[in-house]
Amino acid sequence: MLDQLMQLVRENAQDTVVANPAIPNEQNDAVIGEATHTIADGLQSALASGNVKEVMGLFNGNSAPDGANPLVNGIQGNFIKNLMEKFNLNSGAASSLAGSLIPSVLGSLVNKTKDPNDSSFSLDGIIGSLTGGSTSGFNLGGLLGKFGLDKDGDGDVDMQDLTAMISNGAKQQQSSGGLGGLLGSLFGK
Repeated sequence: MLDQLMQLVRENAQDTVVANPAIPNEQNDAVIGEATHTIADGLQSALASGNVKEVMGLFNGNSAPDGANPLVNGIQGNFIKNLMEKFNLNSGAASSLAGSLIPSVLGSLVNKTKDPNDSSFSLDGIIGSLTGGSTSGFNLGGLLGKFGLDKDGDGDVDMQDLTAMISNGAKQQQSSGGLGGLLGSLFGK
């Protein structure tokens, strides 16, 4: 998934990164890598924090992801901070770049995930990558079916069960260095 996400960032970065005079050409790939890392980390952190409903809502929503969405806003904020710290961009340039790139990439990700003719992304694949496969075997796009998901033992399958399963998987993936380690190897960190 990370290679595909990076490609999606590249596709959306032409105007905001490559043609941006505030970004030296030799830093284009590093900024694209940082955007990829920030998006993946933001989604994984949201899942690990139990914000499964918000992540699922991003992919099931009918409006384009923008800064009004708290999840998108958080990812943008982290990217702005990273651009300022790692690439010495001023706050205006970092805010402009993040405000354009992050919603654009997330919008493309959501559209590709929803498109039945595009198999490059699936909700199952994205969540599985971010949780170390804790949702393996479940059709999250068609969930909440009764597949024995009663993880809290209360006799029913609900969002709380799904949240616990996904959140625990994301936490385990974070603590094992799974996504971070993989991202580091992709970006040579």
